[in-house]
Amino acid sequence: MTTRRNVLPGFGISTGITLAYVSLLILIPLSAVFLSTAAGGWDHFRSAVTSPQVIASYKLTIGASIGGAAINAVFGLLVAWVLARYDFFGKRLVDAIVDLPFALPTAVAGLSLAAIYSDNGWFGRYLLPLGIKVAFTPTGILLALTFVGFPFVVRNVQPVLEDLDLEVEEAARSLGATRWQTFSRVILPTVLPALVTGSALALARALGEYGSVVFISANIPFKTQITSLLIITKLEEYDYTGATAIAAVMLLMSFVLLLAINLLQARSRRYQET
Repeated sequence: MTTRRNVLPGFGISTGITLAYVSLLILIPLSAVFLSTAAGGWDHFRSAVTSPQVIASYKLTIGASIGGAAINAVFGLLVAWVLARYDFFGKRLVDAIVDLPFALPTAVAGLSLAAIYSDNGWFGRYLLPLGIKVAFTPTGILLALTFVGFPFVVRNVQPVLEDLDLEVEEAARSLGATRWQTFSRVILPTVLPALVTGSALALARALGEYGSVVFISANIPFKTQITSLLIITKLEEYDYTGATAIAAVMLLMSFVLLLAINLLQARSRRYQET
C-alpha cells in the first residue's frame, strides 16, 4: 500500500513557515511601536495623543479619509459599471489607468497634484478667480486621498458586476420595474458588500497615506497637518516617544478597520453561499 504525498509541505511545516514569516515581517516590527510607547509611561502617552495639535490632525485625517472614500464609492461604482457593461474604443487603456495609483509612487502623485492645482498650475489658475483654492488646503488633501483610494472600489465592484446575470435585470424589467427600481432592488443589494469592502479599503489606505499628501498639504498645524505628517514632524524634533504614541493610535485604528473588513467579507461569502 502506497502513501500519497502532497506536492506542498504538510500543515506543520507550512504553518511554521507562515508564522515565522508573518512575525518577522509584520508582528515584530509593529510590536516595537507599542514597546516604545510603553517605555514613556501612561501619562506621557495620554498627553501625547490628546494634545490639541494631535486632535486637530485626527479630525482632518479621518474627515478627509471618509470624504475620499465616499467620493470613490460613488464614482468607483460608476467606473466599474462602465468597464463591466460596455465595450468601447480604448477600454483596455481606461482599465489600465484605474490601477495607476497602485503602481505610481505616491510622492510623484502628490507632486503632480500640487503642480496642477497650485495657484499658477494648469487647473489652479482657473479655479483661483472663482474663489476655489485646492493646493495647500484641506481640499487638496481630500483630492490626494481620493486619488490613492480610487482603485480599491473599482477592483472590488467590477468582478461582481461582470458575474451578475443580465437575465435577472431583464426579469425585473419584464415585471414592470423601472430602471431605478431595478438598480436599487436587484443590482445594488448584490454589489453592496463589494462596494462597502472597497470603500473601507480606500478608507484604510487613506488613513495612513503620506507621500501623496506631503507636497499638497503644506503641513500647517491645525489647518493642513494630517496625522502621518505630524508623526514625521515629531521624529524630526527627536520626540520619538510622542511619535510612536501617535503611531500606535493610528495602528490600532487601522487594525480595527481591517478587522471589520475581514468580518464583512466573511459575512458576504456566507450570504452568497446561502
